[in-house]
Amino acid sequence: MVAEKKKGASRKTKPAYSKEQYLSWYELMLRIRRFEERALMAYGQQKIRGFCHVYIGQEAVAAGMESAITPDDAIVTAYRQHGTALGRGVSSRAAMAELFGKATGVNKGKGGSMHFFSAERRYFGGNGIVGAQIPIGTGIAFAEKYKGTTNLCVTMFGDGAARQGALYESFNMAMTWKLPVLYICENNGYAMGTSVQRTSNVTEMYKIGAAFDMPSEVVDGMNPESVHEAITRAAAHIRAGNGPYYLEIRTYRYKGHSVSDPAKYRTKEEVQEYMDRDPTKVTERTILDNGIATEEEIQAIKDKIKAEMDEAMEFAENSPYPDPSELYTDNYLQADYPFLNW
Repeated sequence: MVAEKKKGASRKTKPAYSKEQYLSWYELMLRIRRFEERALMAYGQQKIRGFCHVYIGQEAVAAGMESAITPDDAIVTAYRQHGTALGRGVSSRAAMAELFGKATGVNKGKGGSMHFFSAERRYFGGNGIVGAQIPIGTGIAFAEKYKGTTNLCVTMFGDGAARQGALYESFNMAMTWKLPVLYICENNGYAMGTSVQRTSNVTEMYKIGAAFDMPSEVVDGMNPESVHEAITRAAAHIRAGNGPYYLEIRTYRYKGHSVSDPAKYRTKEEVQEYMDRDPTKVTERTILDNGIATEEEIQAIKDKIKAEMDEAMEFAENSPYPDPSELYTDNYLQADYPFLNW
């Protein structure tokens, strides 16, 4: 079975990147999309509990970012972060098991949807408190500068978190000390459910950086090429010792803020406008229309991702829950603080 011929836009120009790069972007975006679709289904079956915020529609941000930074660079972000974690290399198995609250999850079932973490992959969350990751990422960047590395810390937040006071304190400190931090606002337009236009007089989020003389720009977040190019420029600026850079990446979430949000504050026409620019579908058409790969190669990627998701679901279903004895493990340093040895 080959891929169906789909209607919709494509970027039919001389390809600016290699076949391997386009297929890598496509595979990662499709992996994120199919993972999030399975997560939504499992949540509806009450196999996933608590909060769950999916990344559907924003996949190009994770894809374009990963191709522009190195594995040694750190990432810290907020709670709509399954896709970012998959981009870092967290396996679909470990990610799904975490959503199921299983001991085989990336955080042993203790973090859930909002708190993925992987020190080995330089992925520092997944943070549930709105805006909390901004000073955390600034601190990680300070540590990199202190140690004299060439690494940077990508510090991601949404348009809602951009209104937190911690952002302004962090921006000021980062510019004063010329810290190697790339701030990224994933602006999907609505925070929890209130549009950017109703939360501030400054609706073009990239302009916030001007108050600190921080280099800032706006980026089309609906295709991986634009994201890759902007982050590549920003990373070069930072690694040259010039201090922070700020990108407002304009993207869109097709679903509500969380799975319990019907998102009735948006018109169907607006949602459809963005779905017409769907990053997975447009990238697929770009690949096919420009002869970058064949329909058979695209179908092989789809089959591979489907098998991966089937396996991840089976793995999560069959994995054990954490043992109750693990309740305080990884939470308290009892050896260092005897008074916590309850």
